[in-house]
Amino acid sequence: IMQLLYAIMIGSFVMSIFARGGVSLKRIKEVLETQPDVVFKDDAPAEELDGDVEFDNVTFAYPDADKPILKNISFKVKSGEMVGIVGATGSGKSSLAQLLPRLYDPTEGTVRIGGHDLRDVNEKSLRDTVSYVLQRAILFSGTIASNLRQGKADATNYELERASQIAQAQEFISRYKDTFDHEVEERSSNFSGGQKQRLSIARGVVGKPKILILDDSTSALDAKSEKLVQEALEKELKDTTTFIIAEKIVSVMNADKIIVLDNGRLVAQGTHQELLKNSPIYQEIYATQKAREKAGDIIE
Repeated sequence: IMQLLYAIMIGSFVMSIFARGGVSLKRIKEVLETQPDVVFKDDAPAEELDGDVEFDNVTFAYPDADKPILKNISFKVKSGEMVGIVGATGSGKSSLAQLLPRLYDPTEGTVRIGGHDLRDVNEKSLRDTVSYVLQRAILFSGTIASNLRQGKADATNYELERASQIAQAQEFISRYKDTFDHEVEERSSNFSGGQKQRLSIARGVVGKPKILILDDSTSALDAKSEKLVQEALEKELKDTTTFIIAEKIVSVMNADKIIVLDNGRLVAQGTHQELLKNSPIYQEIYATQKAREKAGDIIE
């Protein structure tokens, strides 16, 4: 009887595995059969793009969204310029940046890089041109070198060191005995938030991209480190068009151009001094942040 009961238990266990496996197979099939919304042209020629960027009357809405997140955005950026993007939370800053590496296509209008409509650009050419550094730094299990080489697979040790110096990461990497061979644990749990962001920036610049997007990717850095990173970017990547998305105006004050977004609309653009004179929204953001800084000084 015990043997029969054991066989019945094993049989029921196998049946439950088959039932769960059938559900999993359906989910896997859905993923494999999903057609991407953004499709690159197979016959698009591979070509080297420069850092010129143009948004021509761009409107963008996420799939199934009731209303667009960006509305009639138009601006031009010359190669090598540093551009700051500021605005309140939910104003569309990150959504605008995601159109540059063509993570999404605009609902209306055209995004151009180097004078080419992104819908006509070869995928490899675009990936080699645009580097995107996220606010949430994601590192993978392996070594520091293997993570940085995701930005350029054949990067030499000299290129890794140069990128680390730009990102101000060389300071803590050099303290490890195995330097770039130092292990990155699962979910990069052996690094602090600031260290992860610096490694993420180094990964973004190691391939010398023509366009670099920093999506609030210095938020975990102290003021001194953030300033050093920006100075290194200006010095070492003079020909790179840099977009800096930031909550803090102090992060973009020295940019060649600052774009101000409000509720998905471009409400002002210009230098820091020009916007302080001409943009009420920029003035309000700047005054609010200044007041917070003074309040913090008083508390300290």
